[in-house]
Amino acid sequence: MCGRTACSLGADNLRRACAYRDRVGQRRQPEWIRAERYQPSYNKGPQSSGPVLLSRRHLQQDADSSERVLMDMRWGLVPSWFNKDDPSKMQFNTSNCRSDTMLKKSSYKGPLLKGKRCVVLADGFYEWQQHSGGKQPYFIYFPQSKDAMAEGKDGDEEWRGWRLLTMAGIFDCWEPPAGGETLYTYTIITVDASKDVSFIHHRMPAILDGDEAIRKWLDFAEVPTQEAVKLIQPTENVVFHPVSTFVNSVRNNTPECVAPIELGAQKEVKATPTSNAMLSWLKSSQEGSPQKKENDLPRWKSQFIHSPSPKKTSAGLLQQWLGKEAEPAAKKRKVLALSCADGSGYNLLASLPGSPDKALRSTSACRGGVASASDHIHSSRLLFSFPFFFVY
Repeated sequence: MCGRTACSLGADNLRRACAYRDRVGQRRQPEWIRAERYQPSYNKGPQSSGPVLLSRRHLQQDADSSERVLMDMRWGLVPSWFNKDDPSKMQFNTSNCRSDTMLKKSSYKGPLLKGKRCVVLADGFYEWQQHSGGKQPYFIYFPQSKDAMAEGKDGDEEWRGWRLLTMAGIFDCWEPPAGGETLYTYTIITVDASKDVSFIHHRMPAILDGDEAIRKWLDFAEVPTQEAVKLIQPTENVVFHPVSTFVNSVRNNTPECVAPIELGAQKEVKATPTSNAMLSWLKSSQEGSPQKKENDLPRWKSQFIHSPSPKKTSAGLLQQWLGKEAEPAAKKRKVLALSCADGSGYNLLASLPGSPDKALRSTSACRGGVASASDHIHSSRLLFSFPFFFVY
């Protein structure tokens, strides 16, 4: 199944990351529809809104069916025939749609046969492994190139940042009985889990791997339903890492949600190279960005990721993912709690070596106040009020 995702790119970079080539080979970026409604998040759950790709012809009858648009839709399909005045009164869960029943259940069969196919976008998705001690969350995503943090400039021909996970979905349009704005909603199609991730969960999203698969799924005028559904298959082309149970609460929305952890350690963010790397990404994503919306949420990206090892579940994968050797267990670190006093920053746990006064070389002010430091809880912990920093 798929019950939680992350999508942290701002609206402009999301559009750039979805660039494609049209019928004549020209590189294009999909137009945003209602971009102002899109909100990046490290922790999206059902009933929240999320970005999807769809054919422009769904919105404009004379448009080329291969032309793509981006749109923010609510997660959890509300069928067009639903006759209550409040979609929240639906008594069944439509956040996921099983591939083996999508042409049988009326909620999905109707829109699917009408060509209402979409691609749900995310950095990756979360899945929880059930075990005797509880549930362990994992973050699952496409393999990334080693230069995945290099987003480039707006004028660059190709996006060189994070490769978005592209999941097959079905959408529908619901009209309130008493009149009002049309509600666009979607569901994510699920399939049997591939071998490598089946130890986490027996289901996974139907992932469209590559632009040709995306093209066929979206172009409902050229690719009929019976051909399109052949694309709905498990894929082995994913990697994953365990994350903190911090992600369990959908109210938590910081980079800590996606930060790798070492299993067997305490679930809180500990003194590992991973936590320092995440903090460096936060700093690099904030500096020099002219876009306020994207500044509202640090972007998830990595300068360390490269092709995954065959053994995707080993601790060695995390070390390769970071491009560093594991830190010796004997090396002790102190923990700092970081936040903005005016609420404009993010509450993060940072693990830094040595004493706190030597760990931070530069700081920055919050949007609504000046950076400050004060003793907090213990002498070895400080509360800093600023949204980003650099660790040497």
